[in-house]
Amino acid sequence: MKSLKTRPMIWAWRVLPSLLIIIILTSCNQKQEAVTTTKTGENIFVFEKTKAQEIKELREAGFQIFDYVDETTGDTVIMKQYFMAFLKSGPNRNQSKHEADSLQTLHQEHLGRMYEEGYADISGPFGDDGDLRGVTVYNVPTLHMADSLANLDPMMQSGRLMVEIKPWWAGMGYPLR
Repeated sequence: MKSLKTRPMIWAWRVLPSLLIIIILTSCNQKQEAVTTTKTGENIFVFEKTKAQEIKELREAGFQIFDYVDETTGDTVIMKQYFMAFLKSGPNRNQSKHEADSLQTLHQEHLGRMYEEGYADISGPFGDDGDLRGVTVYNVPTLHMADSLANLDPMMQSGRLMVEIKPWWAGMGYPLR
């Protein structure tokens, strides 16, 4: 039989690690939220960056931003400069149907790659048959970078499309609705 003196020590060694983890998690400067995983049903904790950390990282990466406090919600809103690329009919639109279809496939692959690599947030064509063909919103720090990425598009290189890029400000994290 264990003596009374060793029982508190065993209890302390069992509880102390859990207590330390709770203290560390609650004293952390980052927001946390529990996320339930779909496979195991366990709760895992995901740490979100604070607004101050986000702002610092964006500025260090070269993004133009400003922030303000929404008077209704009290939330800090980060406004960020994006670049809206307007795709227009280019001077060389005399390709054969086969060439135009091939360029369209390469164009869609290019835009898909821009999205997958995080350079573009959304792209799409306009619903009419005018000279303004579509738009892409680039999520990059500079106009030069957005222009360079847009001009890598095979449609631009062939002259079938040309691009005009405008700086555009939007609140970060707001979804389309």
